[in-house]
Amino acid sequence: MESASATESSSDASSSDSDEDSSSSTDSDSAESSGSDSSSSRESSSSLEEGEEHDEENSPPPGVTIYTEQNPPQGTLHWYWTQRHRLFSRYEDGIWMTDDSWFEVTPEKVAEKITSHMFPPSSTETETVVMDAFCGVGGNSIQFALSPRVKKVIAVDTSAAAIACARHNAAIYGVLPKIDFVCADFFALVDTRWKFEEIGAVFLSPPWGGPGYRGDHVFNVETMQPYSASYIVRRARTVTENLALYLPRTSDMNQLASLIGDDEEMEAVHYCIGRKSKALTVYFGELNHTVKAARENGWNASRC
Repeated sequence: MESASATESSSDASSSDSDEDSSSSTDSDSAESSGSDSSSSRESSSSLEEGEEHDEENSPPPGVTIYTEQNPPQGTLHWYWTQRHRLFSRYEDGIWMTDDSWFEVTPEKVAEKITSHMFPPSSTETETVVMDAFCGVGGNSIQFALSPRVKKVIAVDTSAAAIACARHNAAIYGVLPKIDFVCADFFALVDTRWKFEEIGAVFLSPPWGGPGYRGDHVFNVETMQPYSASYIVRRARTVTENLALYLPRTSDMNQLASLIGDDEEMEAVHYCIGRKSKALTVYFGELNHTVKAARENGWNASRC
């Protein structure tokens, strides 16, 4: 098995060396992380009409192909398919994935560690409701739902096929009753102030504009398509200040630091697998303090 860990990042650097981490796990099934705080200038299934749902319980929706050893994908997707057990440990139990989700889903060990940082299992705080604003096929939503600290997950995506996959995958992991799926645009929900009074935190894993980001030495989060980081954070803050923003590992830290005010802090954490950074997550609001406290305590409070 492989270990997962994370490097430390700082908001006063224009880029980060994200290919290697400074620590590794002694338990090969666990993930470890470290981060740093920074500050800079500010800048349910519901009554809402949902998109068309797939009705056949045991049949994937149109556009979803089940790849196997006998039927592997070709071209670009093939490499991602070879990583399938990193993405979902229960892939062979019948996980469904859209073609886009192979590029987008958070590796399971990373999603598990992000969850333990946002909602430390040793915490005495009450259960909370978390919204996964760009849930895709459910990688993060499933891990949130597995946490005893999470009362309910609201999983949102514009793709009916992705929602069908996420619902199916949640059933495989036994957490379907804890997740409300909404096929809608997150920003349209923001405009209507939909059920936001119950939400304690929002996880944001927006599209990065395709796999081309892998070639960027420093990823410009303000030209990210179709939404810039500043737009996403500004709109999401009307829901709650407690945000977690999941971005490419080479994201420009100066740009991210500009998203907070002079009297604010954020916690930026690299999540790594096999001593290589896979992505960066930036925490705002109370989540910043939660993750910072875990880091300062050697992550012991949030160890999986």
